[in-house]
Amino acid sequence: MELNFSELRELVTTLSQTDISELTLKGADFELTLRKQGAIAPATAPIVAVPAQEQSVTAPVATVSMPDAAPAPTATPPTPPPSADSNLLEITSPMVGTFYRSPAPEEPSFVEIGDRIQTGQTVCIIEAMKLMNELEAEVSGEIVEILVENSQPVEFGQPLMRVRP
Repeated sequence: MELNFSELRELVTTLSQTDISELTLKGADFELTLRKQGAIAPATAPIVAVPAQEQSVTAPVATVSMPDAAPAPTATPPTPPPSADSNLLEITSPMVGTFYRSPAPEEPSFVEIGDRIQTGQTVCIIEAMKLMNELEAEVSGEIVEILVENSQPVEFGQPLMRVRP
């Protein structure tokens, strides 16, 4: 198994966008360990940087230390401040991913402002690593605010919608 530099760069980028702190790939002639900075490393593990001009990784052991995942700057507007209505409940993102209001671009949104929702009803999709995850409401009530635009990246715990129970 060979891993060229662009594949390695894509792997590092993908890993930095997850909550995985360490990943080890083993091939017949190499072992590659990717570890985010701050993760506990074995005392005997060497840290070897892979030069940018190298086209394939075939070293017996290569370890790349990555900085903690910092989200890339995006055009996402800041989350609005909490509403004055303190009895509103928030539906938050359970993961990092991309927010979608409908099951497909040409289909209607799962919910709109003013819609009544029930517990267990699908309210949106969060795409993470090419997997579409339907997010079900954990509360019943009326959708008062939708805080994220369609197709925008979201963070873990980010408020997506506000619901009046």
